[in-house]
Amino acid sequence: MNQNNETEEVLENIEEIQELESDQEIIGKQRKLKKHTEATLLVKKAKFMVEEAEAQTEACKLLLLSDLQEYEDAKSELAQGGLDECAFLLESLGYKTKSDGTEAMLEDIPVFESKTDIEPIALKEISSGKFTAFIFAIFGGFIAAIALVYLATEKLNVTLDVSKLPSDEMAQNIFTWFSTPLGMHNLYVGIAVFFLAVLFVTGLIYIIRVAIKGSRNLHFANQQLLDAADYTEQKGNCKVEMDRVDAHIKDTISILKIYEVLFNEQKGKLERILYIEGPKIESAEYHKKSFIEIHETKELMRTIKNFISVSMSEEGRLSEQSIVLLDRAKIKKDKILERLY
Repeated sequence: MNQNNETEEVLENIEEIQELESDQEIIGKQRKLKKHTEATLLVKKAKFMVEEAEAQTEACKLLLLSDLQEYEDAKSELAQGGLDECAFLLESLGYKTKSDGTEAMLEDIPVFESKTDIEPIALKEISSGKFTAFIFAIFGGFIAAIALVYLATEKLNVTLDVSKLPSDEMAQNIFTWFSTPLGMHNLYVGIAVFFLAVLFVTGLIYIIRVAIKGSRNLHFANQQLLDAADYTEQKGNCKVEMDRVDAHIKDTISILKIYEVLFNEQKGKLERILYIEGPKIESAEYHKKSFIEIHETKELMRTIKNFISVSMSEEGRLSEQSIVLLDRAKIKKDKILERLY
């Protein structure tokens, strides 16, 4: 059921990416006309990239937590499934050393400490700027109207008292003047010319403001897309590292399970030696085959404890020392199995 959900989610993501790319191609052809639309698409694409990267990172973190829990369970089962008993039996046989026992394994050693998370990227929405453009246009139109009226009064050699409304006669003279450039002397034509001029200035300011805002939005959106790509790359590097850790932990759990079986088998052999031969003061007093089993058990314990006592992380990355010690544990396991088979 979960697999089906994941498949559906992947398909939806693919479709959305294709839709975004298709939309971007169409809008790219109309860049001069719809810069804000393209900028909006780029912001959407940047957000989608970041969300995908963060979703993958969260999935990796959950997988890591699950792996670490399985590792702790395997380590506990190893101790209870023969390691502790072997340590006790070796002590009974006179082979207790400072490195023996389970103390090293039970120390509070962090198994894996992730690197400090990348600082989250904050993507910002963009506005079309139409509202501010409208405000600027209205203000600009008002200033243009005042300027035109002032121009008309200058041409008519009249003084306009701004403290009160002009008389009807003066208003008619002012508006009529705007028809004179057309070779007319008509009030209604003048009014039309006046309002068309104011409307032209208002529209021009609005268009210029929206165009400037669109260019800024496009530049800003492209920058955010670059930042999102860089953020996604960093997150991708983290995912690759988490995948390495996941493979390492799974490999470790497999080895611990085999060591659990080997220690359980060695426990029976040590019990037989202790029961039949009893504890000896000198190692030479043990039967040659018994000495080999005791020595092999000690080597198994030393190998696995050296591995477990080392953290798997180093500066937020998979520790090379842990990799080397895991390889040694595998080699030791192979030698034991080769001797047995």
